[in-house]
Amino acid sequence: MMMDNHMQNDRNRASQAGLERLGIAPPVLLAPLAGITDLPFRRVVAGFGAGLVVSEMVASQEMVQAKPSVRAKARAELGLGEARTSVQLAGREAHWMAEAARMVEAGGAEIIDINMGCPAKKVVGGMSGSALMREPDHALRLIEAVVGAVKLPVTLKTRLGWDEDCLNAAQIARRAAEAGVQMVTIHGRTRCQFYKGRADWAAIGDVVTAAGIPVIANGDIVNIDSARAALAQSGAAGVMIGRGAQGRPWLLAEVAAALYGTSAPERPEGAALAELVSAHYEAMLSFYGRDLGLKTARKHLGWYVAEAGGAPALRHRLLTSRDPAEVLRILPEALEPCAGLECAA
Repeated sequence: MMMDNHMQNDRNRASQAGLERLGIAPPVLLAPLAGITDLPFRRVVAGFGAGLVVSEMVASQEMVQAKPSVRAKARAELGLGEARTSVQLAGREAHWMAEAARMVEAGGAEIIDINMGCPAKKVVGGMSGSALMREPDHALRLIEAVVGAVKLPVTLKTRLGWDEDCLNAAQIARRAAEAGVQMVTIHGRTRCQFYKGRADWAAIGDVVTAAGIPVIANGDIVNIDSARAALAQSGAAGVMIGRGAQGRPWLLAEVAAALYGTSAPERPEGAALAELVSAHYEAMLSFYGRDLGLKTARKHLGWYVAEAGGAPALRHRLLTSRDPAEVLRILPEALEPCAGLECAA
Protein backbone atom coordinates (compact mmCIF):
# COMPACT_ATOMS: atom_id res chain seq x y z
CA MET A 1 0.00 0.00 0.00
CA MET A 2 2.87 2.34 0.84
CA MET A 3 4.32 1.78 -2.62
CA ASP A 4 0.93 2.45 -4.17
CA ASN A 5 0.75 5.75 -2.29
CA HIS A 6 4.24 6.70 -3.44
CA MET A 7 3.35 5.83 -7.03
CA GLN A 8 0.15 7.87 -6.81
CA ASN A 9 2.05 10.84 -5.39
CA ASP A 10 4.63 10.56 -8.18
CA ARG A 11 1.83 10.50 -10.77
CA ASN A 12 0.18 13.54 -9.18
CA ARG A 13 3.44 15.49 -9.24
CA ALA A 14 4.06 14.51 -12.85
CA SER A 15 0.55 15.55 -13.85
CA GLN A 16 0.88 18.87 -12.06
CA ALA A 17 4.20 19.52 -13.80
CA GLY A 18 2.61 18.64 -17.13
CA LEU A 19 -0.23 21.10 -16.58
CA GLU A 20 2.24 23.80 -15.56
CA ARG A 21 4.15 23.27 -18.82
CA LEU A 22 0.88 23.78 -20.66
CA GLY A 23 0.12 26.88 -18.63
CA ILE A 24 -3.20 25.45 -17.46
CA ALA A 25 -4.07 26.71 -14.00
CA PRO A 26 -6.44 26.06 -12.37
CA PRO A 27 -7.19 22.68 -14.02
CA VAL A 28 -10.85 23.48 -14.63
CA LEU A 29 -11.49 23.55 -18.39
CA LEU A 30 -14.37 24.55 -20.65
CA ALA A 31 -15.39 21.69 -22.95
CA PRO A 32 -15.83 22.13 -26.70
CA LEU A 33 -19.56 22.24 -27.45
CA ALA A 34 -20.86 22.53 -31.02
CA GLY A 35 -22.89 25.69 -31.51
CA ILE A 36 -22.15 26.89 -27.97
CA THR A 37 -18.46 27.51 -27.19
CA ASP A 38 -18.06 30.18 -29.81
CA LEU A 39 -15.75 33.14 -29.27
CA PRO A 40 -18.34 35.32 -27.44
CA PHE A 41 -19.19 32.58 -24.93
CA ARG A 42 -15.54 31.66 -24.38
CA ARG A 43 -14.80 35.30 -23.62
CA VAL A 44 -17.54 35.39 -20.98
CA VAL A 45 -16.30 32.19 -19.32
CA ALA A 46 -12.68 33.37 -19.47
CA GLY A 47 -13.70 36.64 -17.85
CA PHE A 48 -14.80 34.80 -14.70
CA GLY A 49 -11.77 32.49 -14.71
CA ALA A 50 -10.86 29.10 -16.16
CA GLY A 51 -7.65 27.23 -16.84
CA LEU A 52 -8.49 26.65 -20.50
CA VAL A 53 -11.36 27.34 -22.86
CA VAL A 54 -11.80 25.17 -25.97
CA SER A 55 -13.42 26.13 -29.25
CA GLU A 56 -16.20 24.33 -31.01
CA MET A 57 -15.03 21.39 -33.09
CA VAL A 58 -13.46 22.68 -36.33
CA ALA A 59 -13.58 20.50 -39.47
CA SER A 60 -9.98 20.48 -40.69
CA GLN A 61 -10.56 20.19 -44.43
CA GLU A 62 -13.26 22.87 -44.48
CA MET A 63 -10.98 25.09 -42.40
CA VAL A 64 -8.20 24.86 -44.98
CA GLN A 65 -10.61 25.29 -47.89
CA ALA A 66 -11.71 28.62 -46.46
CA LYS A 67 -15.30 28.00 -45.45
CA PRO A 68 -16.03 31.24 -43.53
CA SER A 69 -18.33 29.74 -40.88
CA VAL A 70 -15.73 27.09 -40.05
CA ARG A 71 -12.89 29.59 -39.82
CA ALA A 72 -15.02 31.69 -37.46
CA LYS A 73 -15.18 28.75 -35.05
CA ALA A 74 -11.39 28.69 -34.89
CA ARG A 75 -10.97 32.32 -33.90
CA ALA A 76 -8.82 32.35 -30.79
CA GLU A 77 -8.33 35.98 -29.79
CA LEU A 78 -9.91 36.17 -26.34
CA GLY A 79 -8.37 39.52 -25.52
CA LEU A 80 -8.14 38.37 -21.90
CA GLY A 81 -5.31 37.08 -19.75
CA GLU A 82 -7.45 34.90 -17.51
CA ALA A 83 -7.55 31.71 -19.57
CA ARG A 84 -5.60 30.00 -22.30
CA THR A 85 -7.45 29.10 -25.48
CA SER A 86 -7.42 25.86 -27.44
CA VAL A 87 -8.85 25.13 -30.88
CA GLN A 88 -10.20 21.63 -31.44
CA LEU A 89 -9.68 20.02 -34.84
CA ALA A 90 -11.52 17.06 -36.32
CA GLY A 91 -10.84 15.12 -39.45
CA ARG A 92 -9.93 11.89 -41.16
CA GLU A 93 -6.97 12.81 -43.35
CA ALA A 94 -3.50 13.59 -42.02
CA HIS A 95 -2.85 16.21 -44.71
CA TRP A 96 -5.88 18.32 -43.83
CA MET A 97 -5.32 17.94 -40.08
CA ALA A 98 -1.72 19.13 -40.39
CA GLU A 99 -2.60 22.06 -42.66
CA ALA A 100 -5.46 23.15 -40.39
CA ALA A 101 -3.14 22.91 -37.38
CA ARG A 102 -0.67 25.28 -39.04
CA MET A 103 -3.48 27.76 -39.75
CA VAL A 104 -4.76 27.56 -36.19
CA GLU A 105 -1.26 28.15 -34.85
CA ALA A 106 -0.91 31.22 -37.07
CA GLY A 107 -4.32 32.41 -35.86
CA GLY A 108 -3.24 32.72 -32.24
CA ALA A 109 -4.38 29.50 -30.56
CA GLU A 110 -2.17 28.44 -27.68
CA ILE A 111 -3.06 24.74 -27.75
CA ILE A 112 -4.47 22.41 -30.43
CA ASP A 113 -6.87 19.68 -29.40
CA ILE A 114 -7.66 16.63 -31.54
CA ASN A 115 -11.24 15.37 -31.49
CA MET A 116 -11.63 11.63 -31.10
CA GLY A 117 -14.71 11.78 -28.93
CA CYS A 118 -17.60 13.31 -30.88
CA PRO A 119 -20.40 10.72 -31.11
CA ALA A 120 -22.57 12.58 -33.65
CA LYS A 121 -23.73 10.42 -36.52
CA LYS A 122 -22.65 12.97 -39.13
CA VAL A 123 -19.10 13.03 -37.73
CA VAL A 124 -18.84 9.30 -37.11
CA GLY A 125 -20.30 8.61 -40.54
CA GLY A 126 -17.32 10.44 -42.00
CA MET A 127 -15.07 8.16 -39.96
CA SER A 128 -13.95 11.04 -37.74
CA GLY A 129 -14.52 11.81 -34.07
CA SER A 130 -15.05 8.76 -31.90
CA ALA A 131 -15.05 6.49 -34.98
CA LEU A 132 -11.25 6.79 -34.85
CA MET A 133 -11.24 4.74 -31.65
CA ARG A 134 -11.97 1.70 -33.83
CA GLU A 135 -8.86 2.45 -35.89
CA PRO A 136 -6.11 3.33 -33.39
CA ASP A 137 -3.30 2.93 -35.93
CA HIS A 138 -4.92 5.44 -38.26
CA ALA A 139 -5.72 7.72 -35.32
CA LEU A 140 -2.05 7.73 -34.36
CA ARG A 141 -1.07 8.80 -37.87
CA LEU A 142 -3.35 11.82 -37.52
CA ILE A 143 -1.86 12.63 -34.13
CA GLU A 144 1.67 12.36 -35.45
CA ALA A 145 0.81 14.63 -38.39
CA VAL A 146 -0.56 17.36 -36.12
CA VAL A 147 2.27 17.13 -33.58
CA GLY A 148 4.82 17.29 -36.39
CA ALA A 149 3.15 20.27 -38.06
CA VAL A 150 3.22 22.80 -35.22
CA LYS A 151 5.26 24.02 -32.28
CA LEU A 152 2.14 24.36 -30.11
CA PRO A 153 1.23 21.78 -27.47
CA VAL A 154 -1.19 19.17 -28.81
CA THR A 155 -3.85 17.52 -26.66
CA LEU A 156 -6.45 14.81 -27.29
CA LYS A 157 -10.10 14.43 -26.30
CA THR A 158 -11.74 11.04 -26.51
CA ARG A 159 -14.12 8.62 -24.80
CA LEU A 160 -13.67 5.36 -22.92
CA GLY A 161 -14.03 3.46 -26.18
CA TRP A 162 -16.41 2.73 -29.02
CA ASP A 163 -18.62 0.37 -27.00
CA GLU A 164 -18.37 -2.00 -24.05
CA ASP A 165 -16.43 -4.47 -26.19
CA CYS A 166 -13.91 -1.82 -27.27
CA LEU A 167 -12.70 0.04 -24.17
CA ASN A 168 -9.32 1.10 -25.52
CA ALA A 169 -8.92 4.67 -24.23
CA ALA A 170 -5.98 3.69 -22.00
CA GLN A 171 -4.03 2.13 -24.86
CA ILE A 172 -4.76 5.03 -27.20
CA ALA A 173 -3.77 7.57 -24.54
CA ARG A 174 -0.46 5.82 -23.91
CA ARG A 175 0.36 5.71 -27.62
CA ALA A 176 -0.73 9.32 -28.06
CA ALA A 177 1.61 10.37 -25.25
CA GLU A 178 4.46 8.54 -26.94
CA ALA A 179 3.62 10.44 -30.14
CA GLY A 180 3.91 13.80 -28.38
CA VAL A 181 0.41 14.54 -27.06
CA GLN A 182 0.75 16.44 -23.77
CA MET A 183 -2.70 16.00 -22.19
CA VAL A 184 -5.73 13.74 -22.66
CA THR A 185 -9.35 14.47 -21.76
CA ILE A 186 -11.65 11.49 -21.31
CA HIS A 187 -15.43 11.65 -21.44
CA GLY A 188 -16.54 8.83 -19.18
CA ARG A 189 -18.86 7.13 -21.66
CA THR A 190 -18.46 5.05 -24.81
CA ARG A 191 -19.49 6.37 -28.18
CA CYS A 192 -22.46 4.01 -28.30
CA GLN A 193 -23.76 5.43 -25.03
CA PHE A 194 -23.89 8.92 -26.55
CA TYR A 195 -25.03 10.87 -23.46
CA LYS A 196 -27.22 8.19 -21.89
CA GLY A 197 -26.69 6.72 -18.46
CA ARG A 198 -24.02 8.10 -16.18
CA ALA A 199 -20.40 8.95 -16.92
CA ASP A 200 -18.09 6.33 -15.41
CA TRP A 201 -15.47 8.47 -13.69
CA ALA A 202 -13.81 5.46 -12.04
CA ALA A 203 -13.08 3.95 -15.46
CA ILE A 204 -11.09 7.07 -16.34
CA GLY A 205 -8.63 5.91 -13.68
CA ASP A 206 -7.31 3.23 -16.05
CA VAL A 207 -6.32 5.99 -18.46
CA VAL A 208 -4.69 7.98 -15.66
CA THR A 209 -2.57 4.93 -14.81
CA ALA A 210 -1.59 4.22 -18.42
CA ALA A 211 -1.11 7.63 -19.98
CA GLY A 212 1.90 9.11 -18.19
CA ILE A 213 0.60 12.63 -18.99
CA PRO A 214 -2.15 14.74 -17.37
CA VAL A 215 -5.63 13.26 -17.78
CA ILE A 216 -8.74 15.43 -17.45
CA ALA A 217 -12.10 13.96 -16.43
CA ASN A 218 -15.21 14.96 -18.39
CA GLY A 219 -18.88 14.00 -18.40
CA ASP A 220 -21.74 14.86 -15.99
CA ILE A 221 -19.64 17.43 -14.12
CA VAL A 222 -22.23 20.10 -13.44
CA ASN A 223 -21.38 21.59 -10.04
CA ILE A 224 -18.78 21.59 -7.26
CA ASP A 225 -19.91 18.28 -5.77
CA SER A 226 -19.79 16.38 -9.06
CA ALA A 227 -16.38 17.89 -9.88
CA ARG A 228 -15.01 16.78 -6.52
CA ALA A 229 -16.47 13.27 -6.99
CA ALA A 230 -15.08 12.97 -10.52
CA LEU A 231 -11.59 13.82 -9.29
CA ALA A 232 -11.80 11.43 -6.36
CA GLN A 233 -13.08 8.50 -8.44
CA SER A 234 -10.80 8.99 -11.46
CA GLY A 235 -7.59 10.30 -9.95
CA ALA A 236 -7.54 12.78 -12.84
CA ALA A 237 -5.47 15.95 -12.82
CA GLY A 238 -8.47 18.19 -13.45
CA VAL A 239 -11.99 18.44 -14.77
CA MET A 240 -13.65 19.66 -17.96
CA ILE A 241 -17.13 21.17 -17.76
CA GLY A 242 -19.50 21.43 -20.72
CA ARG A 243 -23.28 21.56 -20.44
CA GLY A 244 -23.08 22.60 -16.79
CA ALA A 245 -21.80 26.02 -17.88
CA GLN A 246 -24.86 26.77 -20.03
CA GLY A 247 -26.50 29.80 -18.47
CA ARG A 248 -23.81 29.72 -15.76
CA PRO A 249 -20.54 30.94 -17.31
CA TRP A 250 -19.25 31.60 -13.78
CA LEU A 251 -19.48 27.89 -12.83
CA LEU A 252 -15.90 27.03 -13.78
CA ALA A 253 -14.57 29.79 -11.56
CA GLU A 254 -16.76 28.57 -8.69
CA VAL A 255 -15.45 25.02 -9.08
CA ALA A 256 -11.87 26.28 -9.25
CA ALA A 257 -12.33 28.32 -6.07
CA ALA A 258 -13.80 25.36 -4.18
CA LEU A 259 -11.29 22.75 -5.37
CA TYR A 260 -8.11 24.74 -5.92
CA GLY A 261 -8.43 27.81 -3.71
CA THR A 262 -8.56 30.43 -6.44
CA SER A 263 -10.51 33.64 -5.95
CA ALA A 264 -14.23 32.98 -5.81
CA PRO A 265 -16.23 34.83 -8.47
CA GLU A 266 -19.09 37.10 -7.56
CA ARG A 267 -22.16 35.47 -9.08
CA PRO A 268 -24.02 38.25 -10.91
CA GLU A 269 -27.57 39.04 -9.87
CA GLY A 270 -30.09 41.75 -10.67
CA ALA A 271 -28.60 44.64 -12.63
CA ALA A 272 -25.18 42.97 -12.81
CA LEU A 273 -26.68 39.85 -14.41
CA ALA A 274 -28.70 41.93 -16.87
CA GLU A 275 -25.54 43.82 -17.82
CA LEU A 276 -23.60 40.58 -18.35
CA VAL A 277 -26.30 38.95 -20.49
CA SER A 278 -26.87 42.13 -22.50
CA ALA A 279 -23.16 42.38 -23.29
CA HIS A 280 -23.03 38.69 -24.27
CA TYR A 281 -26.09 39.17 -26.51
CA GLU A 282 -24.62 42.21 -28.26
CA ALA A 283 -21.30 40.40 -28.72
CA MET A 284 -23.11 37.55 -30.47
CA LEU A 285 -24.90 39.97 -32.80
CA SER A 286 -21.57 41.57 -33.64
CA PHE A 287 -19.81 38.23 -34.15
CA TYR A 288 -22.47 36.55 -36.31
CA GLY A 289 -24.30 39.49 -37.85
CA ARG A 290 -27.84 40.48 -36.95
CA ASP A 291 -29.91 37.68 -38.49
CA LEU A 292 -27.74 34.71 -37.55
CA GLY A 293 -26.90 36.32 -34.22
CA LEU A 294 -30.59 36.56 -33.30
CA LYS A 295 -31.04 32.83 -33.89
CA THR A 296 -27.80 31.74 -32.26
CA ALA A 297 -28.32 33.86 -29.13
CA ARG A 298 -31.73 32.41 -28.30
CA LYS A 299 -30.42 29.28 -26.61
CA HIS A 300 -28.11 31.31 -24.40
CA LEU A 301 -30.91 33.70 -23.46
CA GLY A 302 -33.12 30.73 -22.59
CA TRP A 303 -30.45 29.21 -20.36
CA TYR A 304 -29.78 32.50 -18.58
CA VAL A 305 -33.48 33.07 -17.86
CA ALA A 306 -34.01 29.47 -16.73
CA GLU A 307 -31.02 29.69 -14.37
CA ALA A 308 -32.33 32.98 -12.96
CA GLY A 309 -35.82 31.54 -12.48
CA GLY A 310 -37.43 34.14 -14.72
CA ALA A 311 -41.06 34.17 -15.78
CA PRO A 312 -41.95 31.79 -18.66
CA ALA A 313 -43.99 34.47 -20.43
CA LEU A 314 -41.04 36.87 -20.57
CA ARG A 315 -38.74 34.05 -21.61
CA HIS A 316 -41.08 33.32 -24.53
CA ARG A 317 -41.05 36.99 -25.57
CA LEU A 318 -37.26 37.04 -25.51
CA LEU A 319 -36.94 33.90 -27.61
CA THR A 320 -39.46 34.97 -30.24
CA SER A 321 -38.51 38.63 -30.62
CA ARG A 322 -36.73 39.62 -33.82
CA ASP A 323 -35.90 43.10 -32.54
CA PRO A 324 -32.57 43.38 -30.66
CA ALA A 325 -33.72 46.63 -29.02
CA GLU A 326 -36.79 44.88 -27.63
CA VAL A 327 -34.70 41.99 -26.33
CA LEU A 328 -32.38 44.37 -24.50
CA ARG A 329 -35.36 46.23 -23.08
CA ILE A 330 -37.01 43.04 -21.78
CA LEU A 331 -33.88 41.36 -20.41
CA PRO A 332 -33.66 43.02 -16.96
CA GLU A 333 -37.22 42.04 -16.07
CA ALA A 334 -36.92 38.58 -17.66
CA LEU A 335 -33.91 37.80 -15.47
CA GLU A 336 -35.73 38.63 -12.24
CA PRO A 337 -36.88 35.53 -10.31
CA CYS A 338 -40.61 35.07 -10.74
CA ALA A 339 -43.08 34.13 -8.05
CA GLY A 340 -46.57 32.72 -7.64
CA LEU A 341 -48.91 32.58 -10.62
CA GLU A 342 -46.37 34.25 -12.86
CA CYS A 343 -44.10 31.21 -12.57
CA ALA A 344 -46.92 28.84 -13.35
CA ALA A 345 -47.84 30.65 -16.55
